[in-house]
Amino acid sequence: MKDFKKLKVWEKAHKLVLHIYKITQDFPKDERYGLTSQMRRASVSIPANIAEGCGKRSDADFARFVQIAFGSASELEYHLLLSCDLGYIQTANYEILSSQVAEIKRMLSGLLKTLRR
Repeated sequence: MKDFKKLKVWEKAHKLVLHIYKITQDFPKDERYGLTSQMRRASVSIPANIAEGCGKRSDADFARFVQIAFGSASELEYHLLLSCDLGYIQTANYEILSSQVAEIKRMLSGLLKTLRR
């Protein structure tokens, strides 16, 4: 069993969640149960799956949760693009957040390779 809080990828994913929550506060109220909710759930899923995977007994189980986190990161990547295209977030914020998601995906990919060895 690993301590998820010691993983750099978890730390970055947690910070991303905080940023997503902050930025979605300004989304239109009619998106509360739509895009706002989807983005928050997808972002939370990333560090939550890393944490859950750390609690598993085998690297194979952990790898499965890392794959789920990767999928959630890809989903969030699209939600960010959509939010930018709809004018809910500024291009500069989109670029920052998109870059953070891309970095997390690279880190998850590296972690997955390590776990599969």
